[in-house]
Formats: sequence, structure tokens, C-alpha cells
Amino acid sequence: MSQTLTPPPGSAPATGRAVQTSPPGQGAQAPAPVTQAEERAARRAGVRSALRRSPGQLRIALALCVLASVVFGALGFQAARVQGEALDAARADTSQLVGVQDVRNDLVVADAAATNAFLVGGLEPAEQRERYDDAIARATSRLATLAGSNSADAAELGDVASQVAVYTGLIEQARANNRQGFPVGSAYLDQASTLLRDEMLPTLTSLVDDNADRVASDLSAVRNALWILAAGLLCLALLIGAQVWLAKRTHRVLNVGLLAASAVVLVVGVVGAVLLSQTSSAARAVRDGPYAATLAASTAYSEANDAKAMESFTLIKRGSGQAYEESFVELTADATQRLDAAGAAGVLDGTAAGHLGDWVTQHAAIRALDDGGDWDGAVALATSTADGSPNAAFSAFSKAVTQDITDNIEATQFDLSSAGSRSALAGWALLAAGLVSAVLAWRGLNARLEEYR
Repeated sequence: MSQTLTPPPGSAPATGRAVQTSPPGQGAQAPAPVTQAEERAARRAGVRSALRRSPGQLRIALALCVLASVVFGALGFQAARVQGEALDAARADTSQLVGVQDVRNDLVVADAAATNAFLVGGLEPAEQRERYDDAIARATSRLATLAGSNSADAAELGDVASQVAVYTGLIEQARANNRQGFPVGSAYLDQASTLLRDEMLPTLTSLVDDNADRVASDLSAVRNALWILAAGLLCLALLIGAQVWLAKRTHRVLNVGLLAASAVVLVVGVVGAVLLSQTSSAARAVRDGPYAATLAASTAYSEANDAKAMESFTLIKRGSGQAYEESFVELTADATQRLDAAGAAGVLDGTAAGHLGDWVTQHAAIRALDDGGDWDGAVALATSTADGSPNAAFSAFSKAVTQDITDNIEATQFDLSSAGSRSALAGWALLAAGLVSAVLAWRGLNARLEEYR
């Protein structure tokens, strides 16, 4: 009986005999397919492995340094752009505000001239008529210009322009009747005054307030730029941190590219932050200086001319004009307070306030004559243009205060323009510094990265 010999474990199969590895009739089994989750996990593992090595870490440092530099430049440019837009808006709104105030002043100047000339009777003085005509012409021209320069004010200014036409018609009616000695002329003058003070002046005052609010908002938008300096310091800290890390990894003390990038960010960042901060300070200085002086002088001029009309109306009413005298006192008191406050703040030199005080003193002489029963003497003094007369004092005040308005609005526009130029310079410098710093950081770190290739 034959026996089948089993080869010992670990021995090779006998020569010429096949080794059966699978059941008969079946092929070899294929490996199990890899799932997408396993592929993603494998890729993540590969990335983590690569980032743990020096080349991967260098790439991260390079990306962070470049990104920080670009963000620094972009933030600096954006801050300067916002400042520049706010300053441009402040210039435009300031110009609009002063323009509207000028229209208001022109109308009260015209009214003061018309009412003072009405006291003379008959054919009014040529100088007074010319003053009235010039003021109306300026107001009409400015209304058209201002309506086209700011759409927010267009509707109201259009209404005022229409009312000016009605007002001038009433004044002409008052003149025509006054020349002939008809008492009805006073009624037309009253209608004109009512239209001016109840309709036109409140509308213009409201527009002045609206534009003043816009200017205040514009100037407040020119904010201090210290946060840009903080962004620069953050970028600088990252660049310095990259140098320290690189020195430990490569045992080289300095990296020229990173060092140069750090120097650019430090120098230009400090200079840019100083320029932007100076711009913010300049905006505050304009607000508290020439702009405040312009508003004080312009408002005082308007109130004084309104008071001048009240002075004439008090006489025109012949003993029943106490309400007009009360208005005179209120208007001149407020105008004096505004000019005195501006003088105390150092934004006006007090010349206009002095002339205003002289005129108010002269007005007291007019009231003394009228209250004493000398109406003709009071009218003669109120209409006189001789040296030392009330009109001479008022003319000196008008000349001084209009010069203050002109000088300070010019200073306001110039200072805002200069501040805008500094802001633009800072913005472009910060943007360029950010881009240059990004290039220098890339070159410095890329040189180390090349050593691993």
C-alpha cells in the first residue's frame, strides 16, 4: 500500500508539480477599491507631512509675509482714499453753505437798502438804489448756480428764486406809490417784508443748517489714522517673526529680503500714519478755525442787515414800531455775541465787532430823537451818509465783516485742499510700500526655498 508523503513545513514544492493556490475554476481575487474618503485622507496626510518639513513651512511663511504686506498697503490706501473723499465733500458742502448764506445776506442787504431808501420819500438816493439792485442781481445769479451745484437743495432754491421775483415786484409797487406820496406804498413794503421773513429767509436758513450738518459729517469722517499704524506694526511684527524663525531654522542671522521689507514697512508706515494723522488734525483745525469764523461773520452780517431793516421799519411805522425795535435789539445782540465769541476764540480780530458796536451806539441816537418827538430829525439821521453817521458806521461794519467772510472762506478751501493733497500722498506711499515689501519678502524667503530644490 502506497503512502502520500507530505513535504515538511517550509520546504519547496517538488519539481514539476503545480501548486494549487485557488480552487479549480476560479481566478485570483482583485484588491478592494479605494474610496474617495480614503483618497482625501491620504492627501491630507501627505499635505501634513509636507508642511512638517522645512520647505512646506517656508512656503507658509512666504505666503503670510506677502499677504500681510499687501493688506498693509491696501488698508493704507483705502484710509487715505476715504479721507480724500471726505475732504472733497467738505469743500463742496462748505462752498454750498457759504453760497446759500451769501444769498440770504444779499436779500437782507437789498431789503435794508429798500426800507432805508423808503424813509427818504420821493425819488430814493441813487446810492441806495444801486445797493439794492446789485444785491438782488447777486442773489438771483447765485440761486441759479447753487441750484445746479447741489441737487439736494435744488427744489428749495427754485422756490426762493420764484419768491424773489414776487418780492421785487412788491418793492417796485412800494417805490412807485412812495414817490407819489401814497400811504399804500407802506402796505406793499410790509407785504414784501413779510414774504422775505416768513417764507424766503426761513427756507434759506434751513438750507444753511442742512449744509452745516453735511460739513460736520464730512469733517468727522476724516478720522485719526492711528489704526493704520497698528496695521503696519502688525505686518512689521510678522516680518520680524519670520526672520527670527528663519534664523533658527537656517542658522543665518539675517535675511536681506525680509530685513529690507521690514525697513520699508517701518519707515513708510510711520510717515504715512503721521501724514494721515496730520490730515485729521487739519480737518479739526479748519472746523474750529476759518470755517467757524466764516459762519460767525456771515451770520452776524445777515443779522445786522436784518436789524438795519428793522431800524427803518420802526421809523416808517411812526410810533407803532415797538415790535421792530425789539427785533433790532435781539438781532444786534446775537450778532454781537457771535462776533465776540469768534474774537475770544482767536478766529476773528474784532474789527467788525467794533464797527458793529459803533453802529448800535449810533442807533441809540436815532431812537432818542424819535422817542423825543423829533421824527424828522430821526429820519434825517437814519438816512444820512455823512462821516460819523449811523450809515457810515454800518458801512464800515459791512466792509470789515465781508472781508472777514472772504478771507476765511478762502482759508477754509485752501486748508482743506492742502489736507487732501497730504492724504493722497500718504495713500499712494503706503500702497507702494506694501507692494514693495511683498516683493522683498518673497525674494528673501524664496531664496531659502530654492536651497531645498
